This record gives sequence, structure tokens and C-alpha cells, in this order.
Amino acid sequence: MRTRAGHALRRPANWLQLVKFSIVGAVGYVVNLGVYTALLRGAGFHYLGAAVCSFLVAVTNNYTWNRVWTFRGDRGHIAYQGLRFFVVSLVSLGANLLILRGLVGAGLDKVLAQAIAIVLVTPLNFVGNKLWSFRR
Repeated sequence: MRTRAGHALRRPANWLQLVKFSIVGAVGYVVNLGVYTALLRGAGFHYLGAAVCSFLVAVTNNYTWNRVWTFRGDRGHIAYQGLRFFVVSLVSLGANLLILRGLVGAGLDKVLAQAIAIVLVTPLNFVGNKLWSFRR
């Protein structure tokens, strides 16, 4: 593997960042599903509206932890980096909403559908943030 990707896969620091990103993501996953479920079942929100609101809460949590912990050595200007993180997150949200709508349309429970959609979008989110939001 003499490609750029091959070189990146051999760097232990990249694997450590992936582990940290996954931990932050797991916390964000719980936050997202908790807020989503509370809005959906407790406040009577439409499932897509609940998904957008829970996304906003989770993305704020994830940006903060990824900036101060996961990519701490790669921090740039907070506003530029935050804007990039938000753009990547919006792309991920779009993918999430498409998957969520498809799964709910196929008859899956709305909370289960959101849980699956978040997992399926996570790789896109990591790559976007690693290569653009938090790049050196």
C-alpha cells in the first residue's frame, strides 16, 4: 500500500483518533437518540422535526468534544473549524434524514430507524471531519 490512504492506515495516531472519534460519537449517539425519543414520544414532534432538533443538540456536543479531545492537536481557528464541522454535519444530517425516511417508510419503528440511520452515516461524518474540518 503505497497510496496516501495506505500510509494513513499505517499511522497509529490515526487509529487513536478513530477510537476517540468513536467514543465521542457513541456519547453523541446516546444524546441524539435520547433527545429524539423525548421529542418524538414525549413532546409529540414529527419524526423528521425531532431528528433535526436532536441533531443540533448532538452536533454541538460532538463538536465540542472532538475539538478539545479527539483532534486537539489539529485545532484551527474555532470559527472556521466550527463552520467546516457544521457543513460536514449538515451533509451527514441530509444523508441521515434520507435513510430515516426510507426506513420509516419501509415500516420500521421510528426510534430503531433513527438508531440505524445514525450508524450508517457515521463513516461519512468521520471522513469529512478528519479530512476537512480538523485537518492541519
